[in-house]
Amino acid sequence: MHKKRGAPEKVGCRREKESVAARMMLSEKGIALLLVLWILTILVVIALSFSFMVRTETHATFFFKEGMEKQFLAQAGLERAATEMVYRGIYKNRQTVQESTETIHVDGTPYTGQLGADSYVYAVTDESGKINLNTLTDISGIILNNLLVNQGVSKETADTIVDSLLDWRDADELRRLHGAESDYYMSLPNPYKAKNADLETVEELLMVKGMTPEILYGSGEKTGIFNFLTVYSRIATINVNAAPREVLMALPSMSPEKADQIIALRQTTEIRNLAEVASIVGSSFPLIGPYIGLAESNIYTVESTGYKAGERLGFTVKTTMSLEGNGAYRTLYYKSPAGVKAFSQSGK
Repeated sequence: MHKKRGAPEKVGCRREKESVAARMMLSEKGIALLLVLWILTILVVIALSFSFMVRTETHATFFFKEGMEKQFLAQAGLERAATEMVYRGIYKNRQTVQESTETIHVDGTPYTGQLGADSYVYAVTDESGKINLNTLTDISGIILNNLLVNQGVSKETADTIVDSLLDWRDADELRRLHGAESDYYMSLPNPYKAKNADLETVEELLMVKGMTPEILYGSGEKTGIFNFLTVYSRIATINVNAAPREVLMALPSMSPEKADQIIALRQTTEIRNLAEVASIVGSSFPLIGPYIGLAESNIYTVESTGYKAGERLGFTVKTTMSLEGNGAYRTLYYKSPAGVKAFSQSGK
């Protein structure tokens, strides 16, 4: 009998079809697996992004809450300082001081207060202890000049700033040797005229020739002169009971040792007679005497920093207030946060 010749061909064709179908199934499974992997990857990315966003929002909320708490602590320091100043107005002229009736110093001495585990550090400075920019003359300008030089400013720049400040305030357009009047300011890229009037804020000093933000506010570890200047006090002389060390050192012929002795004396008792200062500075008094006094103003600058428990960095606010009597005060200047150096938690 003869076998059918087409049978092997049909079997081979069927096997080939089965092989193609198997390869197609494997290909579809591979595509499906890739799609699943891509979907899983996208889901993982979305989950991680969401987790990161939640983490970021949580941290932001935490830091915002902590920052607000520090700000309120600093504000508590301001209120404490205002209370102490009212109290000081009642007791400062008493000849005898009983225990627990001591008043605070107004020379920048730091004081600490506690609110539970948290704290604030505040310091009060009488504006009469600072250099009054609006009362400087060609003679008393030496104090500002010395302050600038002591803070690392070159003598040439210091001369320019002092003369330009005097030109800025006077009513004429006559330029001092190192000064500047409207002709100089009008030649600047953003021109303006000399004010020919008193400064309204210490920041206005930045408009005067020679002054820079680095000199006024400081930069890095270098201290600026902002905290030693005022435009609020009406007193031309410097109150030795309130002057910071840097201001005392700006007085002609003042030595570091003599400045420290004056500070040590007023920490124990208020200086009531310039003869006490004369006994400390000796032969230098004729040079220092014309620039100092004992008159106190009713205007004070308070700097307060709030700290959370266990933290070294705090939130600082700064205000200048005028005591109006009967426990009332008026705010002349307020800055929050204040761009000044924070106190350490080692106040009295």
